[in-house]
Amino acid sequence: MEQLKFKVLVLFLIAFQVIISQNKGFDNMRKSFVEGYTTLQIPYLQIDYIQNLQTIKDVNQVNKQERFFQEFKNKLTIVDLNTLSEYQKLDFYIMTYEIEINLERLLLEKYWDRTTVLDNAKGVFTIPNGKKWYTYLLKRWVNDKVTPDEIFQFGLEEIEKVKAEMKTLQEQSGLSEKAFAAHLNDTSFFFHNVKDVKKAYEKVKLEVAKKTSEIFPYIKAIPNVNITRGTNEALVHAPAYYNNGTFYFNYFDKPYNKRQLDWIYIHEGIPGHHYQIMVNNVIKRTQIQQLFWYLGFVEGWGAYVEYLGKDLGVYRTIYDEYGKWEWDLIRSVRVALDVGINYYGWTDDKAISFWKKYIANQDDIGLREIARMKRWPAQVVTYKYGANAILKLLEEAKKHPNFEYHAFHKKILMHGDIPITILVNHISVQ
Repeated sequence: MEQLKFKVLVLFLIAFQVIISQNKGFDNMRKSFVEGYTTLQIPYLQIDYIQNLQTIKDVNQVNKQERFFQEFKNKLTIVDLNTLSEYQKLDFYIMTYEIEINLERLLLEKYWDRTTVLDNAKGVFTIPNGKKWYTYLLKRWVNDKVTPDEIFQFGLEEIEKVKAEMKTLQEQSGLSEKAFAAHLNDTSFFFHNVKDVKKAYEKVKLEVAKKTSEIFPYIKAIPNVNITRGTNEALVHAPAYYNNGTFYFNYFDKPYNKRQLDWIYIHEGIPGHHYQIMVNNVIKRTQIQQLFWYLGFVEGWGAYVEYLGKDLGVYRTIYDEYGKWEWDLIRSVRVALDVGINYYGWTDDKAISFWKKYIANQDDIGLREIARMKRWPAQVVTYKYGANAILKLLEEAKKHPNFEYHAFHKKILMHGDIPITILVNHISVQ
């Protein structure tokens, strides 16, 4: 018996030493990946697709990048995931993700003709291999597993879901569809003074702050978010934006819709972009994580928290909630439109007809969004796709008797922004 125990102990120690050795080997691999990737000086992904195309290196540099990613692809095939720690596994998944998506990019870059005339007004569909470029951009911005056809269908489904939510609120109002639509234009729903807009946002901020610590982790470590009027006319197409600790609301010579207040603050401030970005400074992140950022997660998170408005003490009237769905409808229509324009090759006339089918009396916004999607293919999909992924995880988590928002959100945020594929397949949020 003593001999048996001794043999078991020896085998355990040998296995333990093997695991330690393999862990050290993987750590060296991670270090080499970071150093090699940094040396390659791969241009930072731009939101404007033309700017990305203009950064394509000569064929020698493309081949150099390809050799780097192929080398690490081969190295990862011999890694035993069972021997890795939590953060090592995360880096393994991120490396695998980046290798595959960069190899797809490089295959396109190999055949890129630098003499191609680029025109934002015509969009990515019109360039050589335009459909393949869009397919790649969709994967890069959204998720490596998606296809244009799947995203188009997803957009149509989301349109119907949102329209049903809006119909329910209209019926709750007791007004007919026509009377409800007319009531939404009542002057009581609009601000005419920028000072009133700022004051209203500050009020929403205070209300939301009363609830956030119950629902979200790390709140005490998050610095204050500033609120001010945006002055960048290049961003006039957006109702608001966030940058460097400040939430900017846009007010350019038009009455300001009060129905925007709740969802916009939630999206841009706390617990939206300001909060999520600042969380990255609180949690542990590896060097490999810090090489990349994932808009599908970032914009998905901002859109996801809008669904929690009632839990956060806002959406107190059906009209406040309706404002959230008004913009959600725009986002949903944009998902299908983005694929239609950039993959199916829709004309402007077909695109605006599709817009009008679902959104009435806002053709100016439609034309603006169509132009945006030509310049920024795939970007608009990130909001709905990322939010939908987190909402599905929430739905599953709520099935457990001990569910609580605080713990759920800690699981979602514990690694910062990561690819949606990894979040869904490898991060346990139950």
